[in-house]
Amino acid sequence: MNNSTVNTIIKKLKSNYSDPVWERRMSPIDELIFTILTQHTSDLNAEKAFNNLKGHYDNYENIIATDDKKIAKLIKSGGLSNIKSKRIISVLSEIKNRVGKLNIDFLKDMSITKARNWLTSINGIGPKTASCVLAFSFGLPVIPVDTHVHRVSKRIGLISSKVSADEAHGILENKVKTEDRYKFHVLIIEHGRKVCHSRKPSCVKCSIQNLCKFQRQIN
Repeated sequence: MNNSTVNTIIKKLKSNYSDPVWERRMSPIDELIFTILTQHTSDLNAEKAFNNLKGHYDNYENIIATDDKKIAKLIKSGGLSNIKSKRIISVLSEIKNRVGKLNIDFLKDMSITKARNWLTSINGIGPKTASCVLAFSFGLPVIPVDTHVHRVSKRIGLISSKVSADEAHGILENKVKTEDRYKFHVLIIEHGRKVCHSRKPSCVKCSIQNLCKFQRQIN
């Protein structure tokens, strides 16, 4: 699939939904913790867990010093709370050990590759979590690959069915122009939520069905 096809996909989805404009939603460290909470759950459940956590602790230093079972109770709405509580404490502790403080703003001055590698070198931070921080907090041209982006990209034919979500980051970023990567991410997620559902995609409502490998296979 060439760049012109990707451009067409973005153009059609923009006409259906919106023309996404980047705006920082959280500080980098908040984005990191929130993204950990989104793993294997909905953004709504993660948001409840995140707000509950932030409502009980005014800084992350206190979280490091707290028993993981107490953290687990606070983030229960996000699912897998026993795992995520340990992960959050571990990630924060590692950042404190490396940097001396709980602040990762310095990542904006690194290249994308170095910033992503720095984050993913911490146990518990994968490519998606790292990319969310870089994209949403710093506005860097990366494409976080969540379940929607992974599923829709495979169906369209942007990546093969054998490509994992982690592998898809680099492949998709090579296919999508730098200035369009944020838009692509947001629009594909929107399309995945509203039309290209996991179990029963609404192909008859899809504006890009003529470009879709999945649609061609079922006809």
